[in-house]
Amino acid sequence: VEKIRINPGNFVDGRKSFEEKIYETEEDYFSERQFLYEALEPLVQKCKELDRCMRIGTNHGSLSARVLSYYGDTPRGMVESALEFADICRSLDYNNFVFSMKASNPLVMVQSYRLLAAEQYRMGWDYPLHLGVTEAGEGEDGRMKSAIGIGTLLADGLGDTVRVSLTEDPEFEYEPCNRLSEIATSRLATNEDAKKRQAAVTPYVDTRDITSFARRSGDLPTQEEGDVIDVRGFLNRDGSVLSTVKPEMFSGDNAQYLYQELGCKTAVGMPFKDIATSDSIFMRSLPPSSDTAARTAIRRLIEVSVGVIVPVEELEKDPLPNAVALMTLEQASAKNGELPEGAIRFAVSLDGTESEEDLAKIKDLSPMAVLLCPDSGLSHLHASRRVFEIFKKNEITTAVIHHFITDTNDTNELALQMGTKIGAHLTDGNGDGVLVEAVGDAESLSLDDLRRTSFGLLQGSRMRSTKTEFVSCPSCGRTLFDLQETTAGIQKATGHLPGVTIAVMGCIVNGPGEMADADFGYVGTIPGKVDLYYGKEVVRKSVPNEEAVDSLIDLIKEYDMWEDPEEEEVEEESEVAASA
Repeated sequence: VEKIRINPGNFVDGRKSFEEKIYETEEDYFSERQFLYEALEPLVQKCKELDRCMRIGTNHGSLSARVLSYYGDTPRGMVESALEFADICRSLDYNNFVFSMKASNPLVMVQSYRLLAAEQYRMGWDYPLHLGVTEAGEGEDGRMKSAIGIGTLLADGLGDTVRVSLTEDPEFEYEPCNRLSEIATSRLATNEDAKKRQAAVTPYVDTRDITSFARRSGDLPTQEEGDVIDVRGFLNRDGSVLSTVKPEMFSGDNAQYLYQELGCKTAVGMPFKDIATSDSIFMRSLPPSSDTAARTAIRRLIEVSVGVIVPVEELEKDPLPNAVALMTLEQASAKNGELPEGAIRFAVSLDGTESEEDLAKIKDLSPMAVLLCPDSGLSHLHASRRVFEIFKKNEITTAVIHHFITDTNDTNELALQMGTKIGAHLTDGNGDGVLVEAVGDAESLSLDDLRRTSFGLLQGSRMRSTKTEFVSCPSCGRTLFDLQETTAGIQKATGHLPGVTIAVMGCIVNGPGEMADADFGYVGTIPGKVDLYYGKEVVRKSVPNEEAVDSLIDLIKEYDMWEDPEEEEVEEESEVAASA
């Protein structure tokens, strides 16, 4: 054993101690540090004797009752909990330790590490940071949450070691760890290409506040006199997903398939928006107006408030009624808000090379949205942050959609890329949605794949919930049931409940503490049986495994958080509707 981990949340004063204590002053709180010292000192001395390293690892879901009483269940509480243990180590002349600040919520995790790094800087410390999003889950969602948290911090230059915690066989954790490290390394100034891209970004002052989270609120489209289409659905207040569509996708009989790929419900051939339907689509070119079937399919999307964004030069050649014209900032300034024939709104594309003077013009131009796609010669991170700083300085509240171009045909890799590059901005509250455009090998991915990954990014960034949120631990020797099989079964039965969080924990050790802010918990207690939780409270004990999923569903119903899954509609096409 080269390194041990201690959790300050349960090392001495776990949740069962000091529960009724209220600290009136800071002195009262710190007076009880002696308990910590007496408990920790023997372990520190043993580590010194054996030359072993220690990880002081706090967890958002298992802060001690003492810390909760004074700081609450907050990032500040996580940091202070770790620092007082570090103070004891230092007082004993022991410096062979690292920190970790894990949480299943990437936003809490990011803020905690940033606060810790700031405190270390203030005190002149430089202890290593071990990064991880705890109980991230499995598959694409687990990788997305891990990338949002770990990737954001690595982009800030924070982090020395990483762990991706997946509900999968342990060997599958290595690849995402390695990729996150590679992505981060490629962005550091020690990389010559990255250094050039960073130097190409016009210098700016970074005023982000790491002590709190406040999302920049972008303006939503509003109805105006004369509008014949409801434009309010072109963007979503909780974060928008835009899909890139090619003209040929509307050709022939493809329209019905395309509607499904965009997440629409359909009835007698007509599309309708659902909870996870793309809010708008982006088309670099249009099918000709002579293709009446394709134009009709596009019109039907617009009529149900799916925006269609098209470059202005395309609309000038062949107008599309009620389209959104996409202009460069130079074009928008020259036209001064004048729209091409048929267009109902306009959006502005930015590549990060624009001057501050030009960017300030957006306030008076008042586009529906900005599509931000930094030039490949610039650092994506810094170019984007510069734009948001200039918008903040000039009080520009236009919605900003991150336009992300990818060439990967692997959805897990796409999750890592998007979580790292776009998640870094969304965790700062900067951004109102995402548009993914597939090029090269990525064109083999379906629109459905890209749309689902985009919604996964928004959910992982705690913006827009379109499905059940799952918190599940990685397999270990303590697990009392087949974690992967059980988690998959629970997801299949309950995955249609947006706004609900369910934790699946293999044992009581990782149970109540690691569930953090889950609404319901499924926790192994003894072989063959589980306890079910509502919040932090056990409400059903020793439920046999074979009955546990049904019992969990009953529990969700009991607390009025259940909705029956919608049955797949079997629709009969109407010739009249199809020709309308």
